[in-house]
This record gives sequence, structure tokens and C-alpha cells, in this order.
Amino acid sequence: MRAWLNGSLLDDPTAAAVAVTDHGFTVGDGVFEAVKTLAGRPFALTRHLARLERSAEGLGLPVPDLDDVRRGVAAVVGDDPVGRLRITWTAGPAPMGSGRGGGPPTLVVAYSPIARAASATTVVTVPWTRNEHGATAGLKTTSYAENVIALAHAQRHGGTEAVMANTAGHLCEGTGSNVFYVRDGELRTPSLRSGCLAGITRELVVDWCGAREVDEPLADVLAGASEAFLVSTTRDVQAISRWDDRELPAPGPVTRRCAETWAAREAESMDP
Repeated sequence: MRAWLNGSLLDDPTAAAVAVTDHGFTVGDGVFEAVKTLAGRPFALTRHLARLERSAEGLGLPVPDLDDVRRGVAAVVGDDPVGRLRITWTAGPAPMGSGRGGGPPTLVVAYSPIARAASATTVVTVPWTRNEHGATAGLKTTSYAENVIALAHAQRHGGTEAVMANTAGHLCEGTGSNVFYVRDGELRTPSLRSGCLAGITRELVVDWCGAREVDEPLADVLAGASEAFLVSTTRDVQAISRWDDRELPAPGPVTRRCAETWAAREAESMDP
């Protein structure tokens, strides 16, 4: 693992470096991006940086200098077959409370190699909902406690990802993934109005594979889907083999086609 903090490469990325008063640490007042790398080349970095800007604006943070971010990326990225960059931008030092202190923001870029995701996975519907009307709906913030709780619940029940509805009972998203499914022969995914994250992989799959964005009750999706898959930066297109107690083909024919399309289009350009 390598890490770059506010312009300097850290000798020991596991040692204390961020101030204990940093608002990202004390109250989760920050945003982040996770970016896949292939042989040292970040995938879709321009799209990720644009979303980092949108998330910062949505949280009321100043927009980061993207040239600085790119310098951080260049300083830490390795040439492993598959890796992950984590770009974190926080409000910086502040009083021990919700109010911001007005100090300079904190920028961290970290990198570590990762293994390729499995081709299929299992998911569990959790009892908690996403608030599609909340102040942080659709933003990629560092406030991930709800996701941690949901994922732990899913793992206790034999899943590797948790799937949530929103307050209207419609399918929303996973803790770190977007959900696609096939119903009546049509590829579908929840719209951004559902409160789901505007995932970069989601965006590309909608464009490349022609999915329709539609909001439907989660119970109807689970009962009527003939196949389903997750997408995320590190999963790409990952078939769902079991959703709660329901077995699904993994991959089904549409999922297989989407995975093949993804692999082909990814090979064409690292910055689509």
C-alpha cells in the first residue's frame, strides 16, 4: 500500500498522519472515490474525478484541485494487474462537533493491489432503507456506518452484499454496488431518483448495454426477475447466484452479454 497526503508521499501509510480533529475522521464530513487500476492505469478516472467534484459540491465542500489529485494518483499507483485507488477529500481540521472549522481541506490518495472479483455472488435484502430524500442521497460520502451495518447483516445471513429498498419500498442499491435485473426480457436498473449512487460502472453499463431506468417495488423485482447482477468499480459485472432464498442463473444470458460487452469496451479505452 502507498499513500499521498496533502502533497507528500507518506513513508509509512499505516502510521498516524491525519489530524485527530479532522472533520472526516470525527463526523464523516468528506467524500471519496474508488478507482480501479489495470497494470498501473486508472480506469475512467475523468468520470470519477467529475463525480468527486459533484459530491464535494453536494456536501458544501470546496471543490478539490483535480491537478493535485492527479499528482497524488501518479505518486502512488502501482503496476499490479489489478489495483484500487482511494481518493478521499475531507473538510479538514474542525472543532469536535458538527460545525466546520474553516481550515484547509485534507486530500489523501492511497493505492493497494486487489484480487479480481468472483464472477458470481450472493446478496441479502436488509431491513433498513435508503432515504432518497436525505441531504446526502446520491453523494459518495465517507459516512458509511449504515453500509457497514447492512453489510455485516448480509454476511451473517450468508451473503456477500446487502441490497436495500428506499423509503418508498422500491429497489435502491447495494452497500457498494448498483443492481441490474432482467424482467419480462428487459434489462432494468433503479433510476437516480431512487436515491442510489450514480455509479460510474452503472452509468457505463446503462450506456453500453441499453438498460432501462425504472423504479419498482423491491418485492416485485425479487419475485419477477429472471436474472440479476451487481456492478461497481471493483466488481465490473458480477452475476447474482442467490438473492435471499431465491436461486438465479449465474450468469443468465443477459448478464453474460453485459459482461462480455463490458470487457470489450473496457479494452478499447481506459478513460471512456
